Amino acid sequence: MKAIYLEDINKPFVLIDKEKPTAGPGEAIVQVKAAALNHRDVWIQQGRYFIKDYPAILGSDAAGMVSEVGAGVDKNWLGQQVILDPSSDWGDNPKVQSKEFKVLGMPQDGAFQEYVKISADNLHKMPVHLSFDEAAALPLAGVTAYRTLFTKCELQQGERVLITGAGGGVALFAIQFAVAAGAEVWVTSGAEEKIEKAKALGARGGINYKTEDWGKKLKEQARGFDVIIDSAAGEGFVQLVKLSKPGARIGMYGGTTGAIGKINPAELFWKQLSIHGSTMGTAEDFAVMVAFVQKHQVKPVVDVVFPLDETEQAMRYMEAGKQFGKIVIKVGEQ
Repeated sequence: MKAIYLEDINKPFVLIDKEKPTAGPGEAIVQVKAAALNHRDVWIQQGRYFIKDYPAILGSDAAGMVSEVGAGVDKNWLGQQVILDPSSDWGDNPKVQSKEFKVLGMPQDGAFQEYVKISADNLHKMPVHLSFDEAAALPLAGVTAYRTLFTKCELQQGERVLITGAGGGVALFAIQFAVAAGAEVWVTSGAEEKIEKAKALGARGGINYKTEDWGKKLKEQARGFDVIIDSAAGEGFVQLVKLSKPGARIGMYGGTTGAIGKINPAELFWKQLSIHGSTMGTAEDFAVMVAFVQKHQVKPVVDVVFPLDETEQAMRYMEAGKQFGKIVIKVGEQ
């Protein structure tokens, strides 16, 4: 079968032939129809991920069809269209992942190949309103957005929410999920066209964070936020604290601009703010997220689709950061 191979740090992704996996007890083999990129894949290629287990077959997100099941697995899965929960070994504490927590695509071979082996517990029926490309875009970013918004920040209908960095995969799911939940959604972005696209998805408004005094201007428009979802951190985080209403919750799932700037602690305790760190999600988070997508007919935003043999070009496209939505790899015939 065909697979995309990463030999070592800073090496290009190359197409190879490798042996098809076989299902052991409790496992299933999924014929991958589509996979999707995450920044995790770029970080692994650059050696910036906390696990360094090379060579590797990456890819955390996939949709496809179950082609084989191992002993102890319900044979009714055979032929089912599925998406994969990419995480395993969360542990017993739903508040935080265990030291054994793993994500598909390192150290376990991931979805950038024609067939992938996975625990049958990680199989979920694909929402029927989605194509394989759309479904492949959902898993990692979708569960990250869902957990940050609902499990951690407990977003409620009618609340006002700010989502930073509109255009990235998690941020777009957060926008779509919050709109579906009946929240009033605002966004930030460094590109005006991304703000307009976010409005087309249901956002009420937004502001370019490159604008002078953007935080002050946004507060004049929106009057503050009950929930803020952020992946940037950095100096701009000070503005998020100022934009928070009393009792607000701030959810963080990343820190792309580095260490947080100088915050007046009185703004945190006097407003009684809550700051929640979050990443990925439990098996329950994933299952509830898939049900939410099905119920509200959420359709993931796919920016571009590359063929499997152009995975290296897809990585460079992601690294440039110009996408609006998920970057998908077409793996098999659909």
